[in-house]
Amino acid sequence: MEVIHKIGRRKTAVARVYVAPGKGNITVNKKDMADYFTTGTLQYKVNQPIAMTNNDGNFDITVNVYGGGITGQAEAIRLALSRAMCELDAENRAILKPEGLLTRDPRMVERKKFGQKKARKKFQFSKR
Repeated sequence: MEVIHKIGRRKTAVARVYVAPGKGNITVNKKDMADYFTTGTLQYKVNQPIAMTNNDGNFDITVNVYGGGITGQAEAIRLALSRAMCELDAENRAILKPEGLLTRDPRMVERKKFGQKKARKKFQFSKR
């Protein structure tokens, strides 16, 4: 099996994932995943597609991720890994699709409008 390369995005984060046969090591930006994503919630998000398809410990995964915050980065990695698991075995698609792991979340930050404090918030109105 060759190295599988997939891309995932979330908000402004972009993750490039390289999946190769191995022992289950996950490296994010040349750091161990546990060092890069310190909270259990983020680690769970990254591991979700691997655990659901029963591929724990079968592949070494190298990730390059940039942009956004850590939650957006974790979800971008999750999308890329889900796409990679589908390329490995077409049957994985039936497992991941109902969980919504193959859907790119289209929500982006709304732009700030002029004459307003933020995107929707207005300046305080005084009647004096």
